[in-house]
Amino acid sequence: MHLIGPLQNNKTTKAAELFHAVDTLDSFKTAERLNRAAAALDKTIPVLIEVKLSPEDTKHGVAPEQLPELIAQLAPLKNLTVRGLMTVPPWCDDTPEGAETARPYFAHLRRLRDELHPKHPTLTELSMGMTNDFRVAIEEGSTTVRIGTAIFGKRIYA
Repeated sequence: MHLIGPLQNNKTTKAAELFHAVDTLDSFKTAERLNRAAAALDKTIPVLIEVKLSPEDTKHGVAPEQLPELIAQLAPLKNLTVRGLMTVPPWCDDTPEGAETARPYFAHLRRLRDELHPKHPTLTELSMGMTNDFRVAIEEGSTTVRIGTAIFGKRIYA
């Protein structure tokens, strides 16, 4: 099971117990705590670094300019393996035109990965694309898409 969504520092022990991978790592402090929790369980957790490319306040992640520093900080953490990058673009409507609005964000993430890959060869994964825009994400190099709405239907909020 993969953890998708913000990981709070006080939840890292539980996350290490429950999940096989964390797809939304966005800070060194959280990484240190997750690494300690994984070490206590004698396991290595693959992680994706969430990159905030969207200006929306509801989006999370590390700023693109801080990405090289964070990757360097994570290198000594033996119980985490950085496998790639993840992003969530601004929401788009469920039309081909709407999906196209996500393309620049997906292309940007791919360029970031491609620039970093020579120094960090484990950085191979790109998690980007959801039900509304996964086709565009795949065209831009996504290796993982999140299509929960297509499987489970739209969320109903109380």
